[in-house]
Amino acid sequence: MKIPYIPEDAPFNGEQKYWLAGFLAGLHSRLLVLEDKPQVASGAAATTQLHILFGSQTGNAEALAQSAAKAARAKGLVPVVQGLGEVDIDVFATMRHVLIITSTYGEGEMPDNAQLFWQAISASTAPRLEQMHFAVLAIGDTGYDGFCQAGKFFDMRLEQLGAKRVTDRIDCDIDYEEPSDSWIAGSMPLFAASAGSTGAALDNLPEAPVIPGSNKQNPYAAALVTNKRLSGADSAKDIRHFEFDLTDSGLKYEVGDALGVFPVNDPTLVKLLLTQLKSDYDTPVPGFDRTLGDLLTYQFEISEPSRKLIDWVGQNTTNQELRHILQHDDKDTMGIWLWGKDTLDLLQLDLTRTLSVTEFVALLRPLQHRAYSISSSQKAHPNQVHLTIASVRYHSTGRARNGVCSTYLAERVGRGEKPAIFISPNKAFRVPANGDAPLIMVGPGTGIAPFRAFLQERQACDAKGKNWLFFGDQHQEHDYVYQDELAEWQQSGLLTRLDLAFSRDQAEKIYVQNRMLEQGAELYAWLQEGAYFYVCGDASRMAKDVDKALYQVITQFGGLSEEGAAEYVDKLKKEKRYLRDVY
Repeated sequence: MKIPYIPEDAPFNGEQKYWLAGFLAGLHSRLLVLEDKPQVASGAAATTQLHILFGSQTGNAEALAQSAAKAARAKGLVPVVQGLGEVDIDVFATMRHVLIITSTYGEGEMPDNAQLFWQAISASTAPRLEQMHFAVLAIGDTGYDGFCQAGKFFDMRLEQLGAKRVTDRIDCDIDYEEPSDSWIAGSMPLFAASAGSTGAALDNLPEAPVIPGSNKQNPYAAALVTNKRLSGADSAKDIRHFEFDLTDSGLKYEVGDALGVFPVNDPTLVKLLLTQLKSDYDTPVPGFDRTLGDLLTYQFEISEPSRKLIDWVGQNTTNQELRHILQHDDKDTMGIWLWGKDTLDLLQLDLTRTLSVTEFVALLRPLQHRAYSISSSQKAHPNQVHLTIASVRYHSTGRARNGVCSTYLAERVGRGEKPAIFISPNKAFRVPANGDAPLIMVGPGTGIAPFRAFLQERQACDAKGKNWLFFGDQHQEHDYVYQDELAEWQQSGLLTRLDLAFSRDQAEKIYVQNRMLEQGAELYAWLQEGAYFYVCGDASRMAKDVDKALYQVITQFGGLSEEGAAEYVDKLKKEKRYLRDVY
Protein backbone atom coordinates (compact mmCIF):
# COMPACT_ATOMS: atom_id res chain seq x y z
CA MET A 1 0.00 0.00 0.00
CA LYS A 2 1.32 3.44 -0.93
CA ILE A 3 0.39 6.20 1.49
CA PRO A 4 -1.23 9.13 -0.34
CA TYR A 5 0.81 12.30 -0.48
CA ILE A 6 -0.89 15.35 1.01
CA PRO A 7 -0.34 18.36 -1.32
CA GLU A 8 0.77 21.67 0.08
CA ASP A 9 -2.44 23.30 -1.15
CA ALA A 10 -4.70 20.71 0.47
CA PRO A 11 -7.55 22.33 2.46
CA PHE A 12 -6.03 21.46 5.84
CA ASN A 13 -3.96 23.48 8.26
CA GLY A 14 -0.52 22.27 9.36
CA GLU A 15 -1.74 20.45 12.45
CA GLN A 16 -4.50 18.69 10.48
CA LYS A 17 -2.03 17.58 7.81
CA TYR A 18 0.31 16.25 10.49
CA TRP A 19 -2.56 14.36 12.13
CA LEU A 20 -3.78 12.96 8.79
CA ALA A 21 -0.30 11.81 7.86
CA GLY A 22 -0.02 10.04 11.20
CA PHE A 23 -3.43 8.45 10.75
CA LEU A 24 -2.52 7.13 7.30
CA ALA A 25 0.80 5.82 8.59
CA GLY A 26 -1.01 4.01 11.38
CA LEU A 27 -3.51 2.58 8.90
CA HIS A 28 -0.62 1.45 6.73
CA SER A 29 0.96 -0.33 9.71
CA ARG A 30 -2.34 -2.04 10.58
CA LEU A 31 -2.79 -3.28 7.01
CA LEU A 32 0.71 -4.70 7.05
CA VAL A 33 -0.14 -6.57 10.23
CA LEU A 34 -3.13 -8.11 8.43
CA GLU A 35 -0.87 -9.03 5.51
CA ASP A 36 1.35 -10.84 8.00
CA LYS A 37 -1.14 -13.65 8.60
CA PRO A 38 0.24 -17.00 7.42
CA GLN A 39 -2.34 -17.41 4.64
CA VAL A 40 -1.55 -13.92 3.24
CA ALA A 41 2.16 -13.35 3.82
CA SER A 42 3.80 -15.00 0.83
CA GLY A 43 6.17 -14.27 -2.04
CA ALA A 44 8.44 -11.26 -2.31
CA ALA A 45 6.26 -9.04 -0.10
CA ALA A 46 6.60 -11.46 2.80
CA THR A 47 10.33 -12.04 2.39
CA THR A 48 11.09 -8.30 2.53
CA GLN A 49 9.00 -7.70 5.64
CA LEU A 50 10.98 -6.86 8.77
CA HIS A 51 8.95 -7.48 11.91
CA ILE A 52 10.06 -4.99 14.54
CA LEU A 53 8.70 -6.20 17.87
CA PHE A 54 9.10 -4.15 21.04
CA GLY A 55 8.84 -4.78 24.74
CA SER A 56 8.37 -1.44 26.48
CA GLN A 57 7.42 -0.35 29.99
CA THR A 58 7.59 3.43 29.56
CA GLY A 59 7.74 3.97 25.80
CA ASN A 60 11.49 4.13 25.09
CA ALA A 61 11.67 0.79 23.28
CA GLU A 62 8.57 1.65 21.27
CA ALA A 63 10.15 4.93 20.15
CA LEU A 64 13.27 3.03 19.07
CA ALA A 65 11.07 0.61 17.13
CA GLN A 66 9.63 3.51 15.16
CA SER A 67 13.15 4.79 14.43
CA ALA A 68 14.14 1.31 13.25
CA ALA A 69 11.09 1.23 10.95
CA LYS A 70 12.25 4.41 9.26
CA ALA A 71 15.74 2.94 8.77
CA ALA A 72 14.20 -0.27 7.39
CA ARG A 73 12.17 1.60 4.77
CA ALA A 74 15.32 3.38 3.64
CA LYS A 75 16.79 -0.05 2.81
CA GLY A 76 13.74 -1.28 0.88
CA LEU A 77 12.35 -3.36 3.72
CA VAL A 78 8.69 -3.35 4.72
CA PRO A 79 8.59 -2.72 8.49
CA VAL A 80 5.78 -4.18 10.60
CA VAL A 81 5.92 -2.67 14.09
CA GLN A 82 4.09 -4.43 16.94
CA GLY A 83 4.25 -4.73 20.68
CA LEU A 84 5.33 -8.19 21.80
CA GLY A 85 2.05 -8.54 23.66
CA GLU A 86 0.18 -8.31 20.34
CA VAL A 87 2.08 -11.16 18.68
CA ASP A 88 0.53 -14.61 18.42
CA ILE A 89 3.14 -17.36 18.81
CA ASP A 90 1.88 -19.26 15.75
CA VAL A 91 2.12 -16.14 13.58
CA PHE A 92 5.56 -15.44 15.06
CA ALA A 93 6.72 -18.85 13.82
CA THR A 94 5.97 -17.78 10.21
CA MET A 95 8.08 -14.63 10.35
CA ARG A 96 11.30 -14.64 8.33
CA HIS A 97 13.07 -11.51 9.60
CA VAL A 98 12.62 -10.21 13.16
CA LEU A 99 14.14 -7.36 15.13
CA ILE A 100 13.30 -7.40 18.85
CA ILE A 101 13.81 -4.17 20.78
CA THR A 102 13.17 -4.49 24.49
CA SER A 103 13.77 -2.74 27.75
CA THR A 104 14.19 -4.56 31.06
CA TYR A 105 11.81 -3.82 33.91
CA GLY A 106 12.72 -3.90 37.60
CA GLU A 107 15.51 -6.28 38.54
CA GLY A 108 15.87 -8.15 35.28
CA GLU A 109 12.17 -8.73 34.52
CA MET A 110 10.31 -8.62 31.24
CA PRO A 111 8.30 -5.46 30.49
CA ASP A 112 4.59 -5.92 31.15
CA ASN A 113 3.74 -6.00 27.43
CA ALA A 114 6.29 -8.78 26.80
CA GLN A 115 5.54 -11.18 29.66
CA LEU A 116 2.85 -13.25 27.95
CA PHE A 117 4.89 -13.54 24.76
CA TRP A 118 7.91 -14.63 26.81
CA GLN A 119 5.81 -17.31 28.51
CA ALA A 120 4.80 -18.65 25.10
CA ILE A 121 8.25 -18.62 23.55
CA SER A 122 10.01 -20.06 26.62
CA ALA A 123 7.53 -22.96 26.92
CA SER A 124 8.56 -26.45 25.87
CA THR A 125 5.81 -26.31 23.23
CA ALA A 126 7.31 -23.28 21.47
CA PRO A 127 7.72 -23.84 17.70
CA ARG A 128 11.05 -24.28 15.97
CA LEU A 129 12.32 -21.18 14.12
CA GLU A 130 14.90 -22.42 11.61
CA GLN A 131 13.51 -20.10 8.90
CA MET A 132 13.87 -16.97 11.03
CA HIS A 133 16.70 -14.41 10.88
CA PHE A 134 16.81 -12.15 13.93
CA ALA A 135 18.62 -9.54 15.96
CA VAL A 136 18.05 -8.09 19.43
CA LEU A 137 18.52 -4.54 20.69
CA ALA A 138 18.32 -4.33 24.49
CA ILE A 139 18.11 -1.19 26.60
CA GLY A 140 18.59 -1.06 30.34
CA ASP A 141 20.35 0.60 33.24
CA THR A 142 23.68 -0.61 34.66
CA GLY A 143 22.58 0.82 37.99
CA TYR A 144 20.23 -2.16 38.38
CA ASP A 145 20.84 -5.88 38.63
CA GLY A 146 19.83 -7.83 35.57
CA PHE A 147 21.11 -5.19 33.16
CA CYS A 148 19.36 -5.76 29.79
CA GLN A 149 18.30 -9.21 31.01
CA ALA A 150 15.09 -9.28 28.97
CA GLY A 151 17.05 -8.76 25.76
CA LYS A 152 19.58 -11.41 26.75
CA PHE A 153 16.78 -13.91 27.38
CA PHE A 154 15.17 -13.28 23.98
CA ASP A 155 18.53 -13.49 22.22
CA MET A 156 19.35 -16.82 23.87
CA ARG A 157 15.90 -18.34 23.41
CA LEU A 158 15.62 -17.53 19.69
CA GLU A 159 18.99 -19.15 19.12
CA GLN A 160 17.85 -22.22 21.08
CA LEU A 161 14.81 -22.50 18.80
CA GLY A 162 17.00 -22.52 15.72
CA ALA A 163 16.72 -18.92 14.54
CA LYS A 164 19.79 -17.43 12.87
CA ARG A 165 21.36 -14.29 14.28
CA VAL A 166 21.85 -11.53 11.69
CA THR A 167 24.14 -9.53 13.97
CA ASP A 168 25.24 -9.65 17.59
CA ARG A 169 22.94 -8.27 20.25
CA ILE A 170 23.67 -4.80 21.60
CA ASP A 171 23.10 -3.93 25.27
CA CYS A 172 22.56 -0.19 25.77
CA ASP A 173 22.75 1.77 29.03
CA ILE A 174 20.49 4.71 29.90
CA ASP A 175 22.30 6.93 27.36
CA TYR A 176 21.18 4.57 24.62
CA GLU A 177 20.41 6.96 21.75
CA GLU A 178 23.76 7.15 19.96
CA PRO A 179 24.80 3.47 20.27
CA SER A 180 21.32 2.22 19.36
CA ASP A 181 21.06 4.51 16.32
CA SER A 182 24.46 3.36 15.14
CA TRP A 183 23.59 -0.31 15.67
CA ILE A 184 20.26 0.06 13.84
CA ALA A 185 21.99 1.76 10.91
CA GLY A 186 24.51 -1.09 10.75
CA SER A 187 21.96 -3.88 11.08
CA MET A 188 19.56 -2.77 8.33
CA PRO A 189 21.89 -3.58 5.40
CA LEU A 190 22.38 -7.04 6.93
CA PHE A 191 18.61 -7.59 7.17
CA ALA A 192 18.19 -6.28 3.63
CA ALA A 193 20.83 -8.68 2.31
CA SER A 194 19.23 -11.57 4.19
CA ALA A 195 15.80 -10.66 2.79
CA GLY A 196 17.08 -10.19 -0.75
CA SER A 197 15.96 -6.56 -0.81
CA THR A 198 17.14 -4.46 -3.72
CA GLY A 199 17.96 -1.69 -1.29
CA ALA A 200 15.65 0.77 -3.05
CA ALA A 201 14.10 3.05 -0.45
CA LEU A 202 10.34 2.79 -0.01
CA ASP A 203 8.24 5.91 -0.26
CA ASN A 204 8.40 7.72 3.05
CA LEU A 205 6.11 10.34 4.47
CA PRO A 206 7.49 13.88 4.31
CA GLU A 207 9.40 14.62 7.48
CA ALA A 208 7.16 16.41 9.96
CA PRO A 209 8.82 19.32 11.74
CA VAL A 210 10.08 18.39 15.19
CA ILE A 211 8.20 20.30 17.86
CA PRO A 212 10.47 21.23 20.81
CA GLY A 213 9.49 19.08 23.75
CA SER A 214 8.16 16.23 21.62
CA ASN A 215 11.19 14.04 22.34
CA LYS A 216 14.24 13.79 24.55
CA GLN A 217 16.61 15.15 21.91
CA ASN A 218 14.59 18.37 21.54
CA PRO A 219 13.45 19.56 24.97
CA TYR A 220 11.19 22.53 25.56
CA ALA A 221 11.82 25.29 28.12
CA ALA A 222 8.50 25.36 29.98
CA ALA A 223 7.74 28.04 32.55
CA LEU A 224 6.86 26.72 35.98
CA VAL A 225 3.72 28.59 37.03
CA THR A 226 2.67 26.64 40.16
CA ASN A 227 4.63 24.94 42.92
CA LYS A 228 2.17 24.02 45.67
CA ARG A 229 2.73 21.78 48.66
CA LEU A 230 -0.08 19.22 48.95
CA SER A 231 0.96 17.36 52.10
CA GLY A 232 0.43 18.98 55.49
CA ALA A 233 3.07 20.79 57.47
CA ASP A 234 3.30 17.88 59.93
CA SER A 235 3.59 15.23 57.22
CA ALA A 236 6.73 13.14 56.98
CA LYS A 237 6.55 13.75 53.23
CA ASP A 238 6.80 16.82 51.03
CA ILE A 239 4.39 16.09 48.18
CA ARG A 240 4.03 18.91 45.67
CA HIS A 241 1.79 19.85 42.77
CA PHE A 242 3.58 21.48 39.81
CA GLU A 243 2.07 23.20 36.79
CA PHE A 244 4.01 24.08 33.62
CA ASP A 245 2.84 26.50 30.95
CA LEU A 246 2.54 25.04 27.43
CA THR A 247 0.88 28.07 25.81
CA ASP A 248 1.99 28.42 22.16
CA SER A 249 4.30 25.38 22.52
CA GLY A 250 2.28 23.18 20.18
CA LEU A 251 2.91 20.25 22.52
CA LYS A 252 0.26 17.56 22.83
CA TYR A 253 0.02 14.81 25.42
CA GLU A 254 -2.44 12.12 26.43
CA VAL A 255 -3.41 10.90 29.85
CA GLY A 256 -1.09 8.07 30.78
CA ASP A 257 1.95 9.81 29.31
CA ALA A 258 4.95 10.90 31.35
CA LEU A 259 6.81 14.19 31.44
CA GLY A 260 10.58 14.06 31.25
CA VAL A 261 12.37 16.75 33.27
CA PHE A 262 16.07 17.50 32.92
CA PRO A 263 17.43 18.26 36.41
CA VAL A 264 20.38 20.31 37.61
CA ASN A 265 22.55 18.75 40.32
CA ASP A 266 22.55 20.03 43.89
CA PRO A 267 25.17 22.83 44.12
CA THR A 268 26.03 21.80 47.68
CA LEU A 269 27.07 18.33 46.52
CA VAL A 270 28.96 19.82 43.57
CA LYS A 271 30.93 22.03 45.97
CA LEU A 272 31.75 19.10 48.27
CA LEU A 273 32.99 17.04 45.32
CA LEU A 274 35.20 19.89 44.09
CA THR A 275 36.70 20.16 47.57
CA GLN A 276 37.31 16.39 47.68
CA LEU A 277 39.01 16.56 44.28
CA LYS A 278 41.05 19.60 45.39
CA SER A 279 39.76 21.49 42.37
CA ASP A 280 37.94 24.73 41.58
CA TYR A 281 34.66 25.19 39.73
CA ASP A 282 36.58 26.64 36.78
CA THR A 283 39.08 23.78 36.53
CA PRO A 284 39.40 22.80 32.84
CA VAL A 285 38.86 19.16 31.87
CA PRO A 286 40.76 17.83 28.83
CA GLY A 287 38.39 16.75 26.07
CA PHE A 288 35.51 18.94 27.24
CA ASP A 289 34.55 22.51 26.45
CA ARG A 290 33.01 23.00 29.91
CA THR A 291 34.68 23.46 33.28
CA LEU A 292 34.69 20.73 35.92
CA GLY A 293 32.07 22.60 37.94
CA ASP A 294 29.75 22.86 34.94
CA LEU A 295 30.20 19.17 34.12
CA LEU A 296 29.33 18.14 37.67
CA THR A 297 26.36 20.51 37.76
CA TYR A 298 24.77 19.89 34.38
CA GLN A 299 26.26 16.89 32.60
CA PHE A 300 27.02 13.96 34.92
CA GLU A 301 25.24 11.90 37.56
CA ILE A 302 26.84 12.54 40.93
CA SER A 303 24.18 11.36 43.39
CA GLU A 304 24.14 7.73 42.30
CA PRO A 305 27.61 6.15 41.88
CA SER A 306 28.17 4.52 38.50
CA ARG A 307 29.16 0.88 38.27
CA LYS A 308 32.49 1.90 36.73
CA LEU A 309 33.26 4.16 39.69
CA ILE A 310 32.31 1.44 42.18
CA ASP A 311 34.62 -1.04 40.44
CA TRP A 312 37.48 1.46 40.28
CA VAL A 313 37.18 2.33 43.96
CA GLY A 314 36.95 -1.37 44.83
CA GLN A 315 40.26 -1.97 43.08
CA ASN A 316 41.95 1.03 44.71
CA THR A 317 40.76 1.06 48.31
CA THR A 318 41.69 -0.55 51.58
CA ASN A 319 38.01 -0.80 52.48
CA GLN A 320 37.66 -4.54 53.03
CA GLU A 321 33.86 -4.54 53.08
CA LEU A 322 33.55 -3.19 49.55
CA ARG A 323 36.39 -5.38 48.29
CA HIS A 324 34.72 -8.47 49.77
CA ILE A 325 31.34 -7.65 48.22
CA LEU A 326 32.88 -7.12 44.77
CA GLN A 327 35.03 -10.24 44.96
CA HIS A 328 32.00 -12.38 45.76
CA ASP A 329 29.68 -10.55 43.31
CA ASP A 330 27.08 -10.35 46.08
CA LYS A 331 24.39 -8.19 44.44
CA ASP A 332 21.98 -8.18 47.38
CA THR A 333 24.66 -7.13 49.84
CA MET A 334 25.94 -4.55 47.38
CA GLY A 335 22.48 -2.99 47.20
CA ILE A 336 22.32 -2.77 50.99
CA TRP A 337 25.85 -1.36 51.21
CA LEU A 338 25.17 1.29 48.55
CA TRP A 339 21.91 2.50 50.11
CA GLY A 340 22.22 6.18 50.96
CA LYS A 341 25.68 6.52 49.42
CA ASP A 342 26.52 8.96 46.65
CA THR A 343 29.63 9.58 44.57
CA LEU A 344 31.27 11.63 47.31
CA ASP A 345 30.92 8.75 49.80
CA LEU A 346 32.94 6.49 47.53
CA LEU A 347 35.67 9.07 47.04
CA GLN A 348 35.95 9.41 50.81
CA LEU A 349 36.83 5.75 51.27
CA ASP A 350 40.51 5.10 51.92
CA LEU A 351 42.00 5.13 48.42
CA THR A 352 45.41 3.71 47.68
CA ARG A 353 46.10 6.18 44.88
CA THR A 354 44.95 9.60 43.77
CA LEU A 355 42.12 9.83 41.28
CA SER A 356 42.76 12.53 38.70
CA VAL A 357 40.00 14.82 37.46
CA THR A 358 40.22 13.29 33.97
CA GLU A 359 39.96 9.77 35.37
CA PHE A 360 37.06 10.74 37.63
CA VAL A 361 34.98 12.28 34.85
CA ALA A 362 35.56 9.20 32.68
CA LEU A 363 34.00 7.05 35.43
CA LEU A 364 30.74 9.03 35.59
CA ARG A 365 27.46 8.44 33.77
CA PRO A 366 25.60 11.17 31.87
CA LEU A 367 22.99 13.05 33.89
CA GLN A 368 19.61 11.70 32.83
CA HIS A 369 16.13 13.18 32.80
CA ARG A 370 13.60 11.99 35.36
CA ALA A 371 10.20 10.84 34.10
CA TYR A 372 7.04 11.59 36.08
CA SER A 373 3.49 10.45 35.38
CA ILE A 374 1.44 13.38 34.13
CA SER A 375 -1.37 14.27 36.54
CA SER A 376 -3.56 16.35 34.23
CA SER A 377 -5.70 15.96 31.13
CA GLN A 378 -5.03 18.38 28.31
CA LYS A 379 -8.75 18.41 27.61
CA ALA A 380 -9.24 19.96 31.04
CA HIS A 381 -6.05 22.09 30.97
CA PRO A 382 -5.31 22.89 27.30
CA ASN A 383 -2.25 25.07 28.01
CA GLN A 384 -0.74 23.25 30.97
CA VAL A 385 0.80 20.00 32.11
CA HIS A 386 0.73 18.99 35.79
CA LEU A 387 2.98 16.78 37.92
CA THR A 388 2.59 15.32 41.42
CA ILE A 389 5.99 14.66 43.01
CA ALA A 390 7.26 13.67 46.45
CA SER A 391 10.50 15.47 47.30
CA VAL A 392 13.17 12.97 48.33
CA ARG A 393 15.09 14.06 51.44
CA TYR A 394 16.93 12.07 54.09
CA HIS A 395 20.10 12.04 56.20
CA SER A 396 22.91 9.54 55.97
CA THR A 397 26.41 9.51 57.50
CA GLY A 398 25.97 13.03 58.83
CA ARG A 399 24.94 14.63 55.54
CA ALA A 400 21.60 15.72 54.13
CA ARG A 401 20.73 13.85 50.92
CA ASN A 402 18.31 15.14 48.29
CA GLY A 403 16.54 13.68 45.28
CA VAL A 404 18.21 14.96 42.13
CA CYS A 405 15.12 16.23 40.32
CA SER A 406 12.43 16.32 43.01
CA THR A 407 14.27 18.87 45.16
CA TYR A 408 15.54 20.71 42.07
CA LEU A 409 11.91 21.46 41.19
CA ALA A 410 10.78 21.98 44.77
CA GLU A 411 13.59 24.29 45.90
CA ARG A 412 15.63 25.69 43.03
CA VAL A 413 13.19 26.45 40.20
CA GLY A 414 11.38 29.72 40.81
CA ARG A 415 8.01 30.77 39.44
CA GLY A 416 8.42 31.69 35.78
CA GLU A 417 11.75 29.92 35.42
CA LYS A 418 11.95 27.41 32.61
CA PRO A 419 13.37 23.93 33.19
CA ALA A 420 13.81 21.70 30.14
CA ILE A 421 10.98 19.20 29.67
CA PHE A 422 9.64 16.82 27.04
CA ILE A 423 6.59 14.59 26.56
CA SER A 424 7.29 10.87 26.93
CA PRO A 425 4.37 8.93 25.40
CA ASN A 426 3.22 5.76 27.13
CA LYS A 427 0.75 4.10 24.78
CA ALA A 428 0.62 1.05 27.04
CA PHE A 429 -1.15 3.02 29.79
CA ARG A 430 -4.25 4.62 28.35
CA VAL A 431 -7.90 5.06 29.33
CA PRO A 432 -10.14 2.77 27.27
CA ALA A 433 -11.61 4.24 24.10
CA ASN A 434 -14.98 2.96 25.29
CA GLY A 435 -16.24 5.60 27.73
CA ASP A 436 -18.79 3.15 29.14
CA ALA A 437 -16.10 0.76 30.43
CA PRO A 438 -15.65 0.72 34.23
CA LEU A 439 -12.24 1.73 35.64
CA ILE A 440 -10.56 0.39 38.79
CA MET A 441 -7.52 2.48 39.73
CA VAL A 442 -5.00 1.63 42.47
CA GLY A 443 -2.67 4.54 43.17
CA PRO A 444 -1.38 5.18 46.70
CA GLY A 445 0.82 8.20 47.40
CA THR A 446 2.01 9.95 44.24
CA GLY A 447 0.65 6.95 42.34
CA ILE A 448 -2.58 8.95 42.24
CA ALA A 449 -1.03 11.20 39.56
CA PRO A 450 -2.20 9.49 36.35
CA PHE A 451 -5.60 8.70 37.87
CA ARG A 452 -6.24 12.36 38.59
CA ALA A 453 -5.59 12.79 34.86
CA PHE A 454 -7.85 9.84 34.00
CA LEU A 455 -10.73 11.31 35.99
CA GLN A 456 -10.27 14.74 34.41
CA GLU A 457 -10.29 13.07 30.99
CA ARG A 458 -13.42 11.03 31.70
CA GLN A 459 -15.16 14.14 32.98
CA ALA A 460 -14.16 16.21 29.94
CA CYS A 461 -15.36 13.45 27.59
CA ASP A 462 -18.60 12.95 29.52
CA ALA A 463 -17.74 9.25 29.82
CA LYS A 464 -20.52 7.26 31.48
CA GLY A 465 -18.42 4.39 32.82
CA LYS A 466 -18.04 3.83 36.56
CA ASN A 467 -14.77 4.88 38.26
CA TRP A 468 -13.30 3.33 41.42
CA LEU A 469 -10.15 4.62 43.08
CA PHE A 470 -8.07 2.96 45.79
CA PHE A 471 -5.86 5.60 47.41
CA GLY A 472 -3.81 5.77 50.58
CA ASP A 473 -0.71 7.03 52.34
CA GLN A 474 0.52 7.33 55.92
CA HIS A 475 -1.89 9.72 57.71
CA GLN A 476 -5.24 10.99 56.50
CA GLU A 477 -4.84 14.32 58.33
CA HIS A 478 -1.49 15.11 56.69
CA ASP A 479 -1.17 13.03 53.51
CA TYR A 480 -4.59 13.10 51.85
CA VAL A 481 -3.55 14.87 48.65
CA TYR A 482 -6.21 16.23 46.26
CA GLN A 483 -8.82 15.61 48.96
CA ASP A 484 -11.07 18.48 47.84
CA GLU A 485 -10.98 17.41 44.18
CA LEU A 486 -11.79 13.81 45.05
CA ALA A 487 -14.69 14.94 47.25
CA GLU A 488 -16.10 17.05 44.40
CA TRP A 489 -15.84 14.12 41.99
CA GLN A 490 -17.60 11.88 44.49
CA GLN A 491 -20.38 14.40 44.93
CA SER A 492 -20.82 14.83 41.17
CA GLY A 493 -20.94 11.08 40.65
CA LEU A 494 -17.81 10.96 38.48
CA LEU A 495 -15.96 9.00 41.17
CA THR A 496 -18.30 6.09 41.85
CA ARG A 497 -16.25 4.57 44.67
CA LEU A 498 -13.31 5.76 46.75
CA ASP A 499 -11.59 3.37 49.14
CA LEU A 500 -8.93 4.87 51.42
CA ALA A 501 -6.06 3.19 53.25
CA PHE A 502 -4.02 5.36 55.60
CA SER A 503 -1.49 2.94 56.99
CA ARG A 504 -0.48 4.65 60.23
CA ASP A 505 -3.80 5.92 61.53
CA GLN A 506 -4.35 2.70 63.52
CA ALA A 507 -2.26 0.13 65.34
CA GLU A 508 -2.35 -2.35 62.46
CA LYS A 509 -1.12 -0.98 59.17
CA ILE A 510 -3.67 -1.00 56.37
CA TYR A 511 -2.70 -0.67 52.72
CA VAL A 512 -4.58 -0.46 49.42
CA GLN A 513 -4.22 -4.20 48.87
CA ASN A 514 -6.04 -4.79 52.18
CA ARG A 515 -8.92 -2.63 50.96
CA MET A 516 -9.00 -4.63 47.72
CA LEU A 517 -9.41 -7.85 49.67
CA GLU A 518 -12.11 -6.31 51.89
CA GLN A 519 -14.07 -5.28 48.80
CA GLY A 520 -13.17 -8.40 46.85
CA ALA A 521 -16.71 -9.46 45.91
CA GLU A 522 -17.54 -6.13 44.31
CA LEU A 523 -14.10 -5.80 42.73
CA TYR A 524 -14.55 -9.16 41.04
CA ALA A 525 -18.05 -8.16 39.92
CA TRP A 526 -16.61 -5.06 38.26
CA LEU A 527 -14.02 -7.18 36.46
CA GLN A 528 -16.79 -9.46 35.25
CA GLU A 529 -18.55 -6.37 33.90
CA GLY A 530 -15.49 -5.58 31.79
CA ALA A 531 -13.63 -3.22 34.12
CA TYR A 532 -10.08 -2.12 33.35
CA PHE A 533 -7.66 -2.57 36.26
CA TYR A 534 -4.84 0.00 36.61
CA VAL A 535 -1.94 0.23 39.06
CA CYS A 536 0.53 3.10 39.51
CA GLY A 537 3.33 3.49 42.04
CA ASP A 538 6.16 1.60 43.69
CA ALA A 539 7.18 -1.49 41.75
CA SER A 540 9.30 -3.21 44.38
CA ARG A 541 6.58 -3.71 47.01
CA MET A 542 3.20 -2.09 46.40
CA ALA A 543 2.67 -3.31 42.83
CA LYS A 544 3.64 -6.85 43.81
CA ASP A 545 1.32 -6.83 46.83
CA VAL A 546 -1.54 -5.48 44.69
CA ASP A 547 -0.91 -8.16 42.09
CA LYS A 548 -1.01 -10.84 44.79
CA ALA A 549 -4.27 -9.39 46.17
CA LEU A 550 -5.79 -9.38 42.68
CA TYR A 551 -5.05 -13.10 42.32
CA GLN A 552 -6.58 -13.73 45.74
CA VAL A 553 -9.77 -11.84 44.83
CA ILE A 554 -10.14 -13.74 41.55
CA THR A 555 -9.46 -17.10 43.22
CA GLN A 556 -11.85 -16.52 46.11
CA PHE A 557 -14.76 -14.77 44.44
CA GLY A 558 -14.40 -16.39 41.03
CA GLY A 559 -14.24 -19.84 42.55
CA LEU A 560 -11.10 -20.58 40.56
CA SER A 561 -8.00 -22.64 41.20
CA GLU A 562 -4.56 -21.00 41.18
CA GLU A 563 -4.18 -22.09 37.56
CA GLY A 564 -7.61 -20.73 36.70
CA ALA A 565 -6.82 -17.40 38.35
CA ALA A 566 -3.57 -17.19 36.38
CA GLU A 567 -5.49 -17.78 33.14
CA TYR A 568 -8.02 -15.11 34.15
CA VAL A 569 -5.26 -12.55 34.77
CA ASP A 570 -3.52 -13.51 31.52
CA LYS A 571 -6.79 -12.86 29.72
CA LEU A 572 -7.00 -9.41 31.33
CA LYS A 573 -3.49 -8.66 30.12
CA LYS A 574 -4.21 -9.89 26.58
CA GLU A 575 -7.30 -7.68 26.47
CA LYS A 576 -5.18 -4.79 27.83
CA ARG A 577 -7.44 -4.54 30.85
CA TYR A 578 -4.64 -4.98 33.42
CA LEU A 579 -2.21 -2.12 32.96
CA ARG A 580 0.58 -0.83 35.19
CA ASP A 581 2.69 2.31 35.42
CA VAL A 582 5.21 1.26 38.05
CA TYR A 583 8.68 2.48 38.95
